[in-house]
Amino acid sequence: MKRLVILGGGESGVGAALLARQRGYDVFLYDEGALKTPYRKELEEAGIPFAEQSVDDALILSAAEVVKSPGIPEKNALVKKIRAAGIPVISEIELAYRYKGNSRIIAITGSNGKSTTTALIYHMCKTAGLDCALVGNIGYSFAKQVAEEPKPLYVAEISSFQLDDITTFRPDVALLLNITEDHLDRYEYRFENYIRSKFRIAMNQTDADYFLYNADDEVIGQYMNLISNSVKKLPMSMKRKEEPGAYIQDNELNVNVPGAEQQQMSVYDFALKGKHNQFNTMAACVAGATMEIRKSKIREAVQTFQSLEHRMEPVATVRGVEFINDSKATNVNSTWYALESMTKPTVLILGGIDKGNDYTLIEELVTEKVKAIVCMGTDNAKIHEAFNGKVPLTDTASAADAVRAAYELSVPGDAVLLSPACASFDLFKNYEDRGIQFKDAVKNL
Repeated sequence: MKRLVILGGGESGVGAALLARQRGYDVFLYDEGALKTPYRKELEEAGIPFAEQSVDDALILSAAEVVKSPGIPEKNALVKKIRAAGIPVISEIELAYRYKGNSRIIAITGSNGKSTTTALIYHMCKTAGLDCALVGNIGYSFAKQVAEEPKPLYVAEISSFQLDDITTFRPDVALLLNITEDHLDRYEYRFENYIRSKFRIAMNQTDADYFLYNADDEVIGQYMNLISNSVKKLPMSMKRKEEPGAYIQDNELNVNVPGAEQQQMSVYDFALKGKHNQFNTMAACVAGATMEIRKSKIREAVQTFQSLEHRMEPVATVRGVEFINDSKATNVNSTWYALESMTKPTVLILGGIDKGNDYTLIEELVTEKVKAIVCMGTDNAKIHEAFNGKVPLTDTASAADAVRAAYELSVPGDAVLLSPACASFDLFKNYEDRGIQFKDAVKNL
């Protein structure tokens, strides 16, 4: 019986453990922290042995293979020992892929917009009556879905961390939305390492598969030599005609996928607003066409989609001041997109754990649209350095304080935007917790 050790006892780790046990592996799971109660319960009920907080290295190094959760970096001491011992390391999506049978996969990656695009593609597939599941980085473990409720189609949001440890994972349809500097702390502060990681989504694709990509993204353009010549490439552009592929011109979306119905649609029909969401919607429409979804169903899905929680989510209007929760903006580019779509004078709530942020990216938009910045983090020095003298700055140390301060700086007709450009781990459990605390604070005004 092959011994499989799983590092990390969160959603992906526990999902991998359940699938591996079902497939007859000798499974052991280890988490350096304390397991959350629901995950501990799942492991206990499945009879899967595990350890928390400390472990005898021998239990780990006896593995024939290790599944590493995406949150664990290569510099982790245990990972270094595993690598030194020459034990193969894979990711949970690689394990899930091994056992997915004949099911198809639409996989979406990119630095920004992947959750929204993934959710829209899933909504489109459901609208068309396809039996599918939403998995991956968006919340539900791919491996757990394969173990407990296999589907003929998986729509998967995939992060660079998940792609780092694939060997055979091969999506039928891969989408690469954009590449901007993010997570450089995990890639030795070398942008090229992160770029190559993103391109791994297509590394096993063949002439039977589709690779959808942003033809306007200069970084993607520079690295297209990493893509196999045989794969069916579908470029997408907001600037020029792409046929086959898709483009938006004069507020009109045009989709041309060989073998599928051609489609034209006004961008005014899109439920999602903002320039960046026009691109995300276009990407979803092209993915739908590769699945041979009827254009009437694609149109219906685009018109009826509701945006994700914590992504430009309207919370409430309090005495004429609109509050928007964009807690999922964990990098500067995401905040750029958020500010780009703002039409009212904005009080911006920024801050958290800085991942090597370059705030000059949003300087112009801040000058143009932001009347004040409320800092919400344990260390706001870098934000002060970037914006001192450009807009008024206020420091706060909790969601409630930030909301109160932002409200006091606003007048009717203004908007308060939580779009932190940072990770959330200094004051919150994760970006969801940050968004929920923000919404609660708004409701308590």
